[in-house]
Amino acid sequence: MSPPPYQPPFGGGPAQGERPPPSEFDGLFRASAASAAASASASGPAPASAGPRGAAGAAPGHIPPPRAPHAAPPQPVPASPPPRRKLPTVAIVGIVVAGCAVAGLAAGALLSGGGDEKKDTPQNTAVSSATPGDAPAEGDDGKKEPSADPADPAAAQAKALDALLKDSNNSRDAVIKAVDSTRSCKDLDKSASDLRDAAKQRDGLVTRLEKTVIDKLPNSAELSAQLTKAWKSSASADSHYAAWADQVGGKHGCIKGHARPSGESTAGDRASGDATAAKKQAAELWNPIAKKYGLSQHGWTQL
Repeated sequence: MSPPPYQPPFGGGPAQGERPPPSEFDGLFRASAASAAASASASGPAPASAGPRGAAGAAPGHIPPPRAPHAAPPQPVPASPPPRRKLPTVAIVGIVVAGCAVAGLAAGALLSGGGDEKKDTPQNTAVSSATPGDAPAEGDDGKKEPSADPADPAAAQAKALDALLKDSNNSRDAVIKAVDSTRSCKDLDKSASDLRDAAKQRDGLVTRLEKTVIDKLPNSAELSAQLTKAWKSSASADSHYAAWADQVGGKHGCIKGHARPSGESTAGDRASGDATAAKKQAAELWNPIAKKYGLSQHGWTQL
């Protein structure tokens, strides 16, 4: 077998017949390679290139591509809150039942322990003191008037005077009938007795009025004066008419069925006129008060 033909090594020595390079050039190339390796290590590892030249580094004259900027590190995704745990339906029902039981026990304790104390509270005292007389009264037009404020000090005084005025008309019918009978010369003894009883009743009204405090009422002084004058004048008229009835029952007292006028009858007429004028003024003073406090209004003939 013949030996294989001679192949110079890859990148090896000079070909046959060529002159080998001087040793200075060899040192120059070695220095250049060392300098390039130092520059590559300082700037970071060179990017790997595809192909057979990648392992031996970049070929002379190759420009590496620009480096991409450093990307920002990824932000951590915030963790979502854990889902809230829902109470079971049985637990909710149990809580509601327990709350109702506690409230019921507390209410029962209050009701059982405070029975005697409730009687002394202002609210219960006010309710227990209310009477049917406190209901609104009806006015002349048939409409119910509002009741007075219990805190108003004049309300109680107005009620007291209203009760007195309701009694003032008790003897009016008896007086009218007795005077008419005297003029007709009939039932003269009974007429005289009824008239004297009426005079006593009017005097009693004056006494009661003096004991009734009405200083908180509007125009109280004038109202009291007019009522006093009205009832005293009426009592005087009744007394004069009673004396006239006694005269008519005597000799020559009646003429053809008619009573003879006398000084007593004239005095009675004069006192009756004074009573009428005072009653009219008293009614004008009283009725606005009665309307304000829901009490009975009176005409002058009812006083």
